Amino acid sequence: MPALSGRPPRTPPAKPGLHPRNRHAGGYDFPRLVAACPELGPFVARVPHGGLSVDFADPAAVKALNRALLVEAYGIRDWEIPPGYLCPPIPGRADYLHHLADLLASSNGGAIPRGAAVRVLDVGVGANAIYPLIGHREYGWSFVGTDLDGAALASAARILAANPGLAEAVELRRQTDRDRIFAGVMKPGERFDLTLCNPPFHGSPQEAREAAQQKWRKLGRGAAGPVRNFGGQGAELWCEGGEAGFIRRMIAESAALHGQVRWFTTLVSSSASLPSIHRSLRQIGAADIRTVPMAQGQKQSRFVAWTFLTPEQQAAWPARWRDV
Repeated sequence: MPALSGRPPRTPPAKPGLHPRNRHAGGYDFPRLVAACPELGPFVARVPHGGLSVDFADPAAVKALNRALLVEAYGIRDWEIPPGYLCPPIPGRADYLHHLADLLASSNGGAIPRGAAVRVLDVGVGANAIYPLIGHREYGWSFVGTDLDGAALASAARILAANPGLAEAVELRRQTDRDRIFAGVMKPGERFDLTLCNPPFHGSPQEAREAAQQKWRKLGRGAAGPVRNFGGQGAELWCEGGEAGFIRRMIAESAALHGQVRWFTTLVSSSASLPSIHRSLRQIGAADIRTVPMAQGQKQSRFVAWTFLTPEQQAAWPARWRDV
């Protein structure tokens, strides 16, 4: 890392659109991050505007930045994922969780419920376990994380075991049926305040490769990069029917679980999918449907939330956290 003497380097401007509670809304404080995680130092360099940054086209730099962010902001240590697995952009993942906290607060008199009594199901927890890590550190929530990939679950378990208290707060479950989302991992009578999901975007491995190549070109690295800077493989990137097909299956399964989940939610990468998603939700009788916009810089995102509970039924929902 370059010397930091003389005039303090300019911190990148705030990322427009990030949630006000997002710890990363003020940009990356690279000197502070390097102090917390020295292995980030070799990847940090000055950029033309005079500040400091890393090469976001370099997978090693992205992973080192994630480690530093997790240590400095959340006290998460020994975060490691196997080569090729999804390395998530942490500010955006944190944003989803903060907006979910607001969703729960909207039916709790405006107060965000905190503590282990709030139960969250993470569909596709992945090798990185990013949502349980941040969600527990920020709000104390307890999580169940599910995944098809045994190696991903083993990686998530190693991260949890390396950080005191996390293994007790996060349970990992293997989904053995590729055609099911909730069935087989949600137990009869089990209740969750939230479900969350970052669904696979693509409909085939070829589609995923083409998207990776297009992203690589935008990063100025030629027609075909050897790797994705944020990684990802298998079920992390693609499934039959792509994102829209996955969400349709999720919606169909959710109807049978209407009394077990307060709010179902999922990220939606393509705004073009929203009309069909809303139509499907109306057809199965969702009582409340919400689309919550999110943004990070120029990137626009959103998640859709739905519940089958009427306001009266929500008021009668088990009040484990109502006095929190």
